[in-house]
Amino acid sequence: MNQLFDSLLQLITQTSTNMPADVRRVISKAKKNEVTSGRSGQALQIIALNIDRAVENTGPICQDTGMPTFKIHTPVNVNQIEIRKVIIAAIEEATRRGVLRPNSVDSITGKNSGLNIGPGTPVIHFEQWERDDIEVLLLLKGGGCENKNIQYSLPADLEHVGKAGRDLEGVEKCILHAVWQAQGQGCSAGVLGVCIGGDRTSGYAHAKEQLFREMDDVNPDPVLAALEQRIVDSSNTLDIGTMGFGGAVTLLGCKIGVQNRLPASFFVSVAYNCWAYRRLGVHISPADGAISRWLYLDEHPIQIAESTGLPLTGKEIHLQTPLSEENVRKLKVGDVVLLSGPLFTGRDALHKYLMTHDSPVDLKGQAIYHCGPVMLKDEDGKWHVKGAGPTTSAREEPYQGTILRKTGARAVIGKGGMGAKTLEALKEVGAVYLNAIGGAAQFYSDTITDVTGVDLLEDLGVPEAMWHLQVKEFLAIVTMDSHGDSLHKAVEEASSLKLEALV
Repeated sequence: MNQLFDSLLQLITQTSTNMPADVRRVISKAKKNEVTSGRSGQALQIIALNIDRAVENTGPICQDTGMPTFKIHTPVNVNQIEIRKVIIAAIEEATRRGVLRPNSVDSITGKNSGLNIGPGTPVIHFEQWERDDIEVLLLLKGGGCENKNIQYSLPADLEHVGKAGRDLEGVEKCILHAVWQAQGQGCSAGVLGVCIGGDRTSGYAHAKEQLFREMDDVNPDPVLAALEQRIVDSSNTLDIGTMGFGGAVTLLGCKIGVQNRLPASFFVSVAYNCWAYRRLGVHISPADGAISRWLYLDEHPIQIAESTGLPLTGKEIHLQTPLSEENVRKLKVGDVVLLSGPLFTGRDALHKYLMTHDSPVDLKGQAIYHCGPVMLKDEDGKWHVKGAGPTTSAREEPYQGTILRKTGARAVIGKGGMGAKTLEALKEVGAVYLNAIGGAAQFYSDTITDVTGVDLLEDLGVPEAMWHLQVKEFLAIVTMDSHGDSLHKAVEEASSLKLEALV
């Protein structure tokens, strides 16, 4: 199968950069349900613009290209060992080309393997079938939404929904709770894959398998079809909204499967997927490895953004880094900021490092960007950004307040918001939290004018290193200010009351 490598490399590239046709249709429809001038409406416009630009740039839709998960059907006489070898080679090449971010980290040493290869990476599931062709399905599911997966063991007593028993009413309560607990941290608006039953392992696996269903299909079981629709309709009354900004679009779809269970166990497993719902598939000829048919993909994808420019309202606040305390104190929750000047990336490993070491650069008045970018070095040794959206900020909560006090940084940029300790530090030192649009890797890449340096690259790896960026009109929304106000806290509290009323 001499063309198999090229076919798999093409599948990986298209999955990372070209949104499936069914997902495009659903997002395009969702945009019409949101007020264009509101925070969530603007976020959906940016998401649409990012999807279009990813195809044009052949760049990752989201910088977190996730855990590559393959589901493969082969005829009985096809060598699965050879297919696995070619998949690994194609993953390595896609990473070298900047189509995938190096995401495979040794769980003991913390070292990044550099090419997305290691124990358990990528995930490959083989099944035989009585057909003559090979089917390869690929799902790229990022860590931010993976962290919002959740599994329930019934009966249970759940926050804001009460007792959930071993019946469909209890199942429904669990799924709605799963939507609520994700808030904006899973890059809502999201999509759920759900499994009712199974054991702890098979339940999660079957829940994730539901994400290979098309968004506009109908469950063959009428009871489950009704439940799927009811979950979507109910979730969109919670007013969590896109990115957790509040709004009418919280959930894009829900797909539910069922497996038999043990008498003693009743699990409900939920695989939460972000709006950057990257999954494609191909049918391949066993004779030569060539692609005979694409799955989920339009040959000419529809453009879903109304324009190619930045969706501005005219009320945006222009700021230049380094920031003064005076200017930061003027900002309030809800303000939209266009940031220009130096920007320094820092996420999990760097925040841990800064707790016991001095910063490699002077961060006084600067902005720390919770981001693990996709980077590519050219022949002259110059680094270029291939994707640079925000990562989930909640993981930095144990560190952020201390680092703000220690470094004098005036802004933190990320997604999903932070907690009480960070909010108190923002108030104390005169700093602000800016929520960028999660998953919008190409939108934010276009605001980066230069890469001026990098620190700790060899020690921490590409995603975790401290990248020195220059940005122009980087758009983000103030969601936590220096006066003690937090949009995230307000949306969570309001949506919890709506959830209680709903169930």
